[in-house]
Amino acid sequence: MNLDLGDALQTFFAESRSLLQEMEEGLLRLETAPDDAEAVNAVFRAAHTIKGSSGLFGLDDIVAFTHKAENVLDRVRNNELALTEALVGLFLGCRDHIERLLDITAAGAQMDADTRQQGEALASQLSRYMGQSAATLPAETDAPVHHLGGARTADDTWHISLRFGRDVLKNGMDPLSFIRYLGTLGEIVHLTTLDDALPGASEMDPECCYLGFEIRLSTEADKARIEGVFEFVRDDCQLHILPPGSRVADYIDLIEALPESNDRLGEILVACGAVTQRELGESLALQACESARLENAQPLGEIMVERQIVQPELVDAALTKQKEARQRQAQEAKFVRVHADKLDSLINLVGELVIAGAGVGLMAARNKDSAMMESVSGMARLVEDIRDGAMRLRMVEIGETFNRFRRVVRDVSKELGKDIDLSISGAETELDKTVVEKIGDPLTHLVRNAMDHGIESAEVRLARGKPAKGTLQLNAYHESGGIVIEVVDDGGGLNRERILAKARDKGLIQDGDHLADRDVWNLIFEPGFSTAEQVSNLSGRGVGMDVVRRNIEALRGTVEIESREGAGSTFRIRLPLTLAIIDGFLMGVADSHYVVPLDMVLECVELNACTDRNEGCDYLNLRGEVLPLLRVKDHFSLKGRASRRENVVVVTAAGRKAGLVVDELKGEFQAVIKPLGNLFQRVRGISGSTILGSGEVALVLDVPALQDEAARAGSAGVTA
Repeated sequence: MNLDLGDALQTFFAESRSLLQEMEEGLLRLETAPDDAEAVNAVFRAAHTIKGSSGLFGLDDIVAFTHKAENVLDRVRNNELALTEALVGLFLGCRDHIERLLDITAAGAQMDADTRQQGEALASQLSRYMGQSAATLPAETDAPVHHLGGARTADDTWHISLRFGRDVLKNGMDPLSFIRYLGTLGEIVHLTTLDDALPGASEMDPECCYLGFEIRLSTEADKARIEGVFEFVRDDCQLHILPPGSRVADYIDLIEALPESNDRLGEILVACGAVTQRELGESLALQACESARLENAQPLGEIMVERQIVQPELVDAALTKQKEARQRQAQEAKFVRVHADKLDSLINLVGELVIAGAGVGLMAARNKDSAMMESVSGMARLVEDIRDGAMRLRMVEIGETFNRFRRVVRDVSKELGKDIDLSISGAETELDKTVVEKIGDPLTHLVRNAMDHGIESAEVRLARGKPAKGTLQLNAYHESGGIVIEVVDDGGGLNRERILAKARDKGLIQDGDHLADRDVWNLIFEPGFSTAEQVSNLSGRGVGMDVVRRNIEALRGTVEIESREGAGSTFRIRLPLTLAIIDGFLMGVADSHYVVPLDMVLECVELNACTDRNEGCDYLNLRGEVLPLLRVKDHFSLKGRASRRENVVVVTAAGRKAGLVVDELKGEFQAVIKPLGNLFQRVRGISGSTILGSGEVALVLDVPALQDEAARAGSAGVTA
């Protein structure tokens, strides 16, 4: 079987980043619930898995640093170390450093001085926590070797712990000569020099030896022959030779670090070096003999334990590994990793299929071929099912994006000296993957702005009769075929008078202008607009909010604000579920075609020119409700034949209604959204285009923008 190492490495990066996200979520839980054993284990497993996988690819820097963090985490897991807020902060810093190391490796770059210095600072802090232990070996001596010697792992190796005496040099012995001779017995898989006994330069004696070595040796020699290498220095050193399988904890770590596979028990034990192939063969032969004599043969693990080939702890660890691997493989069998580009290509092909299907349907209607029309109708249903299935492939939960803000809120609140709690609801709400990726930056700016300028300090909150701890909410829910995302804070709200004063200073409004709250709040989206009394590291420079609105509008979305001074603010973002294909409602105006999203259409009514359309009146009495109207023909200055009958398409968005006056109602239509070029970016009321079955272009209307136009025209008409 050929293995594409590049693909495997990319999979490692993707899985490691996912594990880092789990690690961060677990640490944030531990900050509020330090006794959560499940969260501690989750954090430890994430670090341990990253370390083991990194070793398989020879990523030494990641292995070494992650191992240090893992040592401290192990002490926390064993209740040897109390999990304080400072320690959680240290682990979060370690998590960020591991992510930086992954990014550097993925980019094929070398570690820069700043990253190295930061890693050394974190490692120093970790060492202080390990220094609280009575006896602790250096981190390097505990780390299993996964990368040296090609693709070889630390399998059937001898572990030699060697500490030379101070006088070994004075006695005429060369420590390195013994290590060179040891290499003649086999392969030195790993060697670590220990300098922990080195004194300061002023106290060092050049004739004394202060070094020790931890060696892993792969050899066929027996213990007596290995010990004979050090015969002439035996009295001047401390020597411990541990045969394979003697260190249960190390081999359990090796078992856990093995790649997931459907190996049998014996294969797992051989792979980690706890059992030799010969011992496994003998045990299998013994089991086969028992099977021939008895109906229920003794399990292989029990046979090995009874023969004292392997410790029972290792058998249990191997059985657990085998069970977890089978469970994970059964779960992964339900999922297939697909590159996002392939999904995009599929969506494009489905879009072309929709357009082609519409063309076939139009041809059948023109020819009045009933049999063909029936076939086209069946094909249209199948195309619609394919379209919906393809779109569901791109739908992801927004919860992953929301959960990233737990870390943002934690770090920013500490930087600001505020106590802020983040509440999340609707995390299971799904929307298009492209929308999720692009909404992250606008949300980040809104969250930071709410924490910096929205939520007051604890002193101010207590003076106003509020709890000292502020609350920030991220909510998501479906509405009218789209998704609504809310950023809600219980802070001081927007200051209407300050916004108006700033707007007058910038010449955005005049002294006599009277604006509704909605229009006042929208002023903060103007470029360079800021009411902050002082600039902070996070916000207040007047840049960002205009970018927020621009980015949201680029997603065919809208943003609106609700605010009450002293009570807080709500920033409400409305987005379409998908940017690719929609169910639309096709309308004819003059000689042009227009489409609105079908889920925004409430009803269609005929406009009676005698009773409803008064000269200069741009509103309609719809069953006692005042409905602002917008005549699409006049809005876009269209010229064409006059229609004998006009119709009103009643649309709704963001809780508001408006009527679009059109000439013809052409019914439902599957619209494949095509982006507009830069030439049309400033055309108000158009959000995209689509291709009809006839090959003609139909423009997709921006309903919220047209609602604003209709509301302004209706207000002018009522006033007149």
